[in-house]
Amino acid sequence: MGVRLAGLLPGELDEPQAEVYRAITGGPRAAGPQAFPLTDEEGRLRGPFNAMLLSPPVGQALQAVGSAVRYASVLTDRARELAILAVAAHWGSAFEREAHEAVGRACGLTETEMAALRSGTEPDLPDPAEAATLRTARTLTAAGRLTDEEYAEAVRVLGERALFELTTLVGYYGLLALQLRVFAGEEPPAPATETNEERQGT
Repeated sequence: MGVRLAGLLPGELDEPQAEVYRAITGGPRAAGPQAFPLTDEEGRLRGPFNAMLLSPPVGQALQAVGSAVRYASVLTDRARELAILAVAAHWGSAFEREAHEAVGRACGLTETEMAALRSGTEPDLPDPAEAATLRTARTLTAAGRLTDEEYAEAVRVLGERALFELTTLVGYYGLLALQLRVFAGEEPPAPATETNEERQGT
């Protein structure tokens, strides 16, 4: 992955950019043990956070949405990370996957569960809320909507607030994945190739 947007050192930031920087590095993301570093060795923001400095008003609002869906949601930590990793797999975002697999391990996701998330297969999730969260997140990324039946089931298991927060989360991490493609040069996953048997209809 070739980085297109050069990172800014903390000393190069103007005051509006510095406010965004402080909100990211000094807010809830920085509290307690960090599963992945927010900055490089010289203090430049990593991943999608770097591009947020281009427009401090938009960047400040965007990082606040991200902070809310991660730290002020009724979704459990495991359910949240299941959903984020489903979005990362859909978009083929290496940064999101690596960062949130690290967070997922800290939240108790197993390597088997994360392997299933990477491959798009079904992990064994005995918790109904976790299973509904993952199912709904995958439906939203694939179809961009819920049928009436899917909506009713998600509300029955999760509740309306959690479903609202989940749809916001799916949109937020999809947006970050898009920005990583544009500003960090992340490549989308290669399309699956047909086997000889599939091409021959066997």
